[in-house]
Amino acid sequence: MKTKTIPAIIMLLAGFIACLAGINAHMEVAEFMKMLFIVLIIFYILGCIVKAIIDKNFAEMQEEETTDGEENEGEETARTDEEETAEAEDEE
Repeated sequence: MKTKTIPAIIMLLAGFIACLAGINAHMEVAEFMKMLFIVLIIFYILGCIVKAIIDKNFAEMQEEETTDGEENEGEETARTDEEETAEAEDEE
């Protein structure tokens, strides 16, 4: 899964909401810029944390799928060997 853009999307969404709140509150420019800068930094860090959690969970899911796939292949091979043995006995 492509998660590279998650921190930026979260940060920009929070910045947009902060801009709307600042416009609605009629904030002064210096105060607004300080607030916006802090919001962008905080939400970028939160976005990085979310990205790390998602990457970790998807990595674990892929490992489980790989492990399950190997077990299923082993079972299919065992069944095939048993079937071949049964067929060889039937031919005799």
